[in-house]
Amino acid sequence: MAQVHTKGSASQPSGGRRARVNGAKEATPTEEFPVEHISIHGHQIGYRRGGEGPVLLLLHGIAGSSRTWVPAMTLLQSDYTVLAPDFLGHGASAKPPGDYSLGNHASAMRDFLHLLDIDRATVVGQSFGGGVAMQFAYQFPERCERLVFVDAGGLGREVNWILRLITLPAAEYVMPVLFPAFVRDWGDPVARFLGGRGIGNAGAAEMWRSYRSLTEADNRRAFVRTMRAVIDPGGQSVSAVDRLYLTAHMPTLIVWGDHDRIIPLDHAYRAHEAIPNSRLEVIEGVGHYPHVEEPVRFVEILRDFLRTTEPAKLDPEELRDLLRQGRHDEAECTSRTSAGPQL
Repeated sequence: MAQVHTKGSASQPSGGRRARVNGAKEATPTEEFPVEHISIHGHQIGYRRGGEGPVLLLLHGIAGSSRTWVPAMTLLQSDYTVLAPDFLGHGASAKPPGDYSLGNHASAMRDFLHLLDIDRATVVGQSFGGGVAMQFAYQFPERCERLVFVDAGGLGREVNWILRLITLPAAEYVMPVLFPAFVRDWGDPVARFLGGRGIGNAGAAEMWRSYRSLTEADNRRAFVRTMRAVIDPGGQSVSAVDRLYLTAHMPTLIVWGDHDRIIPLDHAYRAHEAIPNSRLEVIEGVGHYPHVEEPVRFVEILRDFLRTTEPAKLDPEELRDLLRQGRHDEAECTSRTSAGPQL
């Protein structure tokens, strides 16, 4: 098992499959990575892209969007193709009724890459996006070069009590009172005023963007469907813990903020113990959004991981052997994870 660090070091990227992305650079970060759209099964999926080089697929959290990755994309685009989609029900993507499970999101990401003529990618997932990344690697290991979990969901039962409350019956009827449109109209000028004067912090701004998105009725409905697919009133209802041993031959990086109040740091240590040869980096002084709160430090850690690891190559024989062997601590796993269903 790799040593636990508190920060990474700057480094240069490694080689790999290259994908070209064309487009002029604009004045601001969000204009530099404008939202594009692609149709998947008749639904419009928004995404941002940039750079050229080995492909990084960047997956956001619940109530988030591709915008959360813009600071990191700015720092990575010189050496990598950076792709940040909006999940169905989020950001600029369609918000239809239907399946908002991890498995469906993972399948959509497979189709997304296929439509862009990209065979494989390093998959980087934050929060809910981390759960989708795990599911993607489980369903489509041949398409996954490396895994990066950033304060990821799906690694334990514990989660912030506010998220548990939102999964209660009839919560969707209370949410319009909790997320009124006038708060959005009042809060946006305040956020711009404070941001323009260097007041506030990136983590709070990210949480405001998530809150703001829930003032729209379609976003609220999609949010509740997504939440109930992975969380119940008792906590996270989906766990990947019993299958993490299957990533034994997949280079895996775990990044966590030591001040995360959404998903506890203990989950990072559990995952590090469960994933052979994984690397854990705990960033001091940040919360649930390391890639936003400390993008330079986050990218240094990510670059070092990419430089010092080789993309995984699926060996069906090795996968079969792992499945036959199972986890070494299956009895412990069964008792620990019996509280909720598995991926």
